[in-house]
Amino acid sequence: MKIGAVTIGQAPRVDVTVDIMDIFNGKIELLQRGGLDGLTKEQIAEFKPEEGDYVLVSRLTDGTSMTFAERYILPRLQECINELEAEGVRLIMFFCTGDFPDSLTANVPLVYPCNILNKVVPLLTKKSNIVTVTPSPLQVEQCEKKWSEYVETVKAIPASPYGSWEDLKQAAETIKGMDADLVVLDCIGFTQEMKNMFARETGKLVVLPRTLLARVISELTDVE
Repeated sequence: MKIGAVTIGQAPRVDVTVDIMDIFNGKIELLQRGGLDGLTKEQIAEFKPEEGDYVLVSRLTDGTSMTFAERYILPRLQECINELEAEGVRLIMFFCTGDFPDSLTANVPLVYPCNILNKVVPLLTKKSNIVTVTPSPLQVEQCEKKWSEYVETVKAIPASPYGSWEDLKQAAETIKGMDADLVVLDCIGFTQEMKNMFARETGKLVVLPRTLLARVISELTDVE
């Protein structure tokens, strides 16, 4: 089955596929597009968030990351969707846990990790008390505001999956002493290795969006 994937950064997201392709057991052909494809860092820097902007962070093909405002890339994301549809994909998954407007349209299902997380996470926390790890300090307020609609208590800790391992370890140490019973690594950039570390260091249950997304999609692709 031919499946599309859209990243808000640059494709291909080899850092994501390394953790998810085994879930599909070789039963899909994955086509990728990115909202920042073809742009230089200098061009992307012009998308700098301003007050009131919805802030996004994503990976570039050189392995670095950049922070930018969602509004600048929405037309480019629609172009990605159109190109993937023209290639004949059966559905399109987004490699981003952010919220996106209904103005993005397709004739095939658009599967957003945030919509899956919004439904599943409340079912996995007995205390309705979670900690989210979000890439940038600029995203803390918007992250806590979003999750407060789904759980009673949420605390967002900034630590980037594209940054240093020490920063991630420090975030895990902070979370260890918190009362929350569930940790949500709220970015598609977090890896299985990072999930393992957070679970080990905090002693808490941990949700990893990239593998959750792939397992949901695999329900449609595991036919013989």
